[in-house]
Amino acid sequence: MSTLFRFPSAVRRDAEVQAWLSGDDPLRQVARSWFERLRESGPDVRELMHDGHPTACVEDVAFAYVDAFKAHVSVGFYEGAALEDPAGLLEGGGKRMRHVKIHWGRPVAEAALADLILAAHRDMRRRVDSGE
Repeated sequence: MSTLFRFPSAVRRDAEVQAWLSGDDPLRQVARSWFERLRESGPDVRELMHDGHPTACVEDVAFAYVDAFKAHVSVGFYEGAALEDPAGLLEGGGKRMRHVKIHWGRPVAEAALADLILAAHRDMRRRVDSGE
């Protein structure tokens, strides 16, 4: 039995995702730039809105999301517990998911977060290919 979190309705570009990302809230603008990085992580990236936030998939399997809160943006990874995180950015203690918080006005370890995004994509691509 597969443990992958599948969304058969994921598409190349989703109008609801675009509408969410187009919001005027400054934190949504931060989230938008990181969602663009998710989109650029591979030609197989699809997207949709899930639980009120933009979600990126490898084909139809969720690998990451962004969300904007009152004081921070989260970039979350569905299999984040399996990712190597030499910069120590990942937070959370669940079985699988981890997230990175980006706080308004605080420096962001951009290169390290970009590396996590690429690693999450590669990891999920491997899982999809192996039929996990």
